[in-house]
Amino acid sequence: MEQPKKQEATQATASEHGNDRRVDVVSLKALAHPLRIQLLNMLSQYGPQTASGLAERLGESSGATSYHLRQLAKHDFVREVEGRGTARERWWRRAPGSLTISAGELAGSPATREAARLVTREFERSRADLLADFMAHGSELVPEEWLDASVVTTINVRLTREQLADIAEQASDYVRTLAAPYLDQDAESTEGVRPVQLHLNAFPIIDVRSDRTPAPTESRS
Repeated sequence: MEQPKKQEATQATASEHGNDRRVDVVSLKALAHPLRIQLLNMLSQYGPQTASGLAERLGESSGATSYHLRQLAKHDFVREVEGRGTARERWWRRAPGSLTISAGELAGSPATREAARLVTREFERSRADLLADFMAHGSELVPEEWLDASVVTTINVRLTREQLADIAEQASDYVRTLAAPYLDQDAESTEGVRPVQLHLNAFPIIDVRSDRTPAPTESRS
């Protein structure tokens, strides 16, 4: 079955909303490490952190997190927070904007395809883990007013490929528009703020027991 042509992870965290970035081959290979993706996720979810703070969150050594942060910074996935920290303890933040990993454009070699799979797989695993934790422990750990404000919803519908693409694009744009006013909200100075992740899932359902025939491929000029 043909791989999806585009995998997109949107984790805009600053006021420079709309600064979308298509990840090229060189940057993709630099990102394709599980710990680097975890670091990127932590900075997206919790805001600026130090290497030692991230190490404590992830159960890693500060030497490892510091090294991988520097590698991410070389490719502008993360940036040092100016005017904060010291030469020994630097603060890092996620570079603003979304990342788009286009499998069709990066399918030039097996190594590149595998790097794309690793990165998108780690992003999806992180999303799934967060949702699973919320579903399993939310009622115990989250205040009732936050539970009332949350929603996990599923809609089943039959669509053509074009209809699916249209809904996915419109829904994604709408969610980004709704979130835009809050992207630069300072969690440290705004009362009642906590990390929140918005998920938008739109995909064809696959029945592994019956979907045995290969999906038709589109001709490429």
